[in-house]
Amino acid sequence: MAPAESPAEPVVLAHPPEELLQARLRRLGEGIGKVVYASDHWVVKRERSPFEVAALIVLWKALRKGERLLPGRLGRRLIQRPALQIRALRLLTQASMLVVPKSIWFTTHVRQMWRLYHARNLRGENLAQQRLSGTRLIPQRVTFPPARVRVGGWPGWLTVSEATQRVESTLHRRLADLAAAGRWAELETWLNRFLDLRRAGWRRGLFSVDAHLKNFGVIGERIVLLDAGGLTNRWGEIESKLAFEEVVSQPHIQLGLGPILGSRPDIAARFDAQWKSTVNRAVVRLHWPELAAR
Repeated sequence: MAPAESPAEPVVLAHPPEELLQARLRRLGEGIGKVVYASDHWVVKRERSPFEVAALIVLWKALRKGERLLPGRLGRRLIQRPALQIRALRLLTQASMLVVPKSIWFTTHVRQMWRLYHARNLRGENLAQQRLSGTRLIPQRVTFPPARVRVGGWPGWLTVSEATQRVESTLHRRLADLAAAGRWAELETWLNRFLDLRRAGWRRGLFSVDAHLKNFGVIGERIVLLDAGGLTNRWGEIESKLAFEEVVSQPHIQLGLGPILGSRPDIAARFDAQWKSTVNRAVVRLHWPELAAR
C-alpha cells in the first residue's frame, strides 16, 4: 500500500470549484447524520437536524424489531431497503412524530442513542481533522468562502464552504464489482490493503469501531476513510470492541462480505484468519503510539 503520508494539506480556495456551481448536484447517499451530494469530482454534505436524526433512530428501532418478528427473509429485506424507500419511511416517521407526544417517541433509549451518536460523531470528526489531515488516509478537503449550490431533492439548494474529493466507489462496491467479474486475486489485494489501512490508523492513535466496508472509499489504488464518526482514541472503548472481535468466528460476515464471498469460501477463510491475527489486542498494542513506546 502507498505510504500514509501525503504532502498535500487541506487547500484554501478563493472560490469554490467551478463544477459545484455549474449544475445541480446529485444526491449521492446518506447516513444517520448527513446527506451527501456530488458533482463529478467533489462532494458536499448537509448535516441533518436533531429531529431528523431522532426520526431515523426511531425508524431503525422499528425496522430491527420487524426483522425479528417477520417470517423468513422478509425482515432482512426490510432492513436492507434501498435508500429511496428508507427516505420515504423516514418522512412518514417524522410526520407521525409531529402528532405523537414527545414523551412517547423520545424514550430514554432513543435519547441515549441520540446523545451517543452526536458525541461520537463530533469526537470522530475532530480526531480526523487533528490526526489525518494531509494524509493519504482520507480524501482531500478544500475550503472556500460560503457559496450557494443547487442540489437534487429537498431542500433544492445548500450554502457550503467546503468540499471533499469524490471517491471512485465505496470499498464495498469495489469488492462486489471484482467478485462479479471473477477477479478474485485483485479482490484479495484490496482486502489486504484494508488491513494495511487499519494498521496505519492505529499507528496514529486512531481506531474505528465502525469498520464497515461502506464507510471506506477507493481512490486509485488506495483506500480512504469516508465516515469519521466511528473513530476513537479511548483505549477502554477499543478494548471493548476488540473483546467482541475475539468471539466473532467469521469476521467477513460482520463486515458485509457474506454475499460477496459466498462462492469463494476459501477466500473468506483466508481473510477471516488474517483479520483474527491482525485485529486483536496484542497487535493493536504493538502499533499504538503510547503503548508501543513502552
